[in-house]
Amino acid sequence: MSRTPAAPSAYRTATGALIAFLAAFALILGMTQARAQTAPPSFADLVDQVGDAVVNITTSAIVATREGPAPNVPPGSPLEDFFNDFLDRQQGPEQAPRRSQALGSGFVISEDGYIVTNNHVIEGADEIMIEFRSGRELEAQLVGTDPNTDIALLKVEADAALPFVPFGNSNAMRVGDWVMAMGNPLGQGFSVSVGVVSARERALSGTYDDYIQTDAAINRGNSGGPLFNMAGEVIGVNTAILSPTGGSIGIGFAMSASVVTNVVDQLREFGETRRGWLGVRIQDVSDDIAEGLGLADARGALVTDVPEGPALDAGVEVGDVILSFDGEDIQDTRELVRIVGESGVGETVRMLVYRDGATQTLLVTLGRRETAEGSGATAPDGAPIPEPSAEILGLTVSPLTDELREQLDAQGVAGGLVIEAVDPASDAASKGLQVGDIVTEVGQQPVRSADDFRARVDTAEEAGQKSILLLIRRAGNPRFVALSLED
Repeated sequence: MSRTPAAPSAYRTATGALIAFLAAFALILGMTQARAQTAPPSFADLVDQVGDAVVNITTSAIVATREGPAPNVPPGSPLEDFFNDFLDRQQGPEQAPRRSQALGSGFVISEDGYIVTNNHVIEGADEIMIEFRSGRELEAQLVGTDPNTDIALLKVEADAALPFVPFGNSNAMRVGDWVMAMGNPLGQGFSVSVGVVSARERALSGTYDDYIQTDAAINRGNSGGPLFNMAGEVIGVNTAILSPTGGSIGIGFAMSASVVTNVVDQLREFGETRRGWLGVRIQDVSDDIAEGLGLADARGALVTDVPEGPALDAGVEVGDVILSFDGEDIQDTRELVRIVGESGVGETVRMLVYRDGATQTLLVTLGRRETAEGSGATAPDGAPIPEPSAEILGLTVSPLTDELREQLDAQGVAGGLVIEAVDPASDAASKGLQVGDIVTEVGQQPVRSADDFRARVDTAEEAGQKSILLLIRRAGNPRFVALSLED
């Protein structure tokens, strides 16, 4: 009797392994090809798509000049001021004026000739010339500027529709995404550089900073030029570089389109910005401050002062923590400032605050920041009865008298205790408290005497708190500090 031979088990195993290997190889090959398609072999098509909308900007202005040789010193150095003062004394103020030129970049955002650039590119200019990639030149008029974000809007008149580029969604950009910068670096004319998004949400020194960091080469003259995504959309305006040499070292910053579009819309409509204004002074919530307030998480914006304005009218109090604004959660002060600034003037919004261990919703009607800037309400003076100094939590304090109030430029502060000494071994010293600081609140209650201070500390200790909040004013600026109650 014959039998059909059975396949050996080893053969079946090898066959199965081979099939699995081929399947895995095909998957890896497909993923590799997909990645390869993400990085184009050439950016030439993208350059052709958007290049005609990118412009070179030349500005000129009449400035005073000096005759004779000038010292070669680094711009911005103390020596520059020294030599300028010396030459002024030697030659006097009456000098022959000359025309100074500066170079920058920009891009057209509409077919009727609106152009975006940096404020510092055109600041102080009395003539602004726009040069297109084709070599055509047009004179531009200034529509408006916003020094806070370093954005300016220009307008040229052309006899035909101009090529333009749209803004994209900068919030959709991820670290590692390809980007392309265009502009007029070092006066070399139309130039392109490529790189990736190195980081997002960078802050340099401005109130409304939201920079995209990139390693695409950005140099002097690139200022005001566009940073493109691979769809040919502007996701940033090239503004600054970080460099010890003045040239690109691969750390450049572009103001994100999410900020720029709002500014441009306002400049286009009003010729100026109109930002929402809440009217509070705020600080970030640290871990120890959160513990002192009984907050589960260290987030939100802690209110340190409420002068006359929209917040005061809405019932906001010193010590409130703003947790959300107009439906958006607030992580820190920077985020609150940005959201409020982007809100409409006169708009009424809901604001969730944390106060006395519970949350409550307030309705606030926003004012205009530009109108309110530089103004502020002051509290009526108090005249506490002089008392001897006292030492509490490593601080030697005494009541704020009228004489001290004038010396410390604190005319608007009612009550309060002046710090006369700080124990260097105390928690107060480690938290940065200094002689001359004014303690206006302890445990979120006003203090006028050392007895008030002690009473707040005793109450906190009896409640089992590990720390207590102090509201401090230094040079007119309030901030909260949490001091430990533990030995």
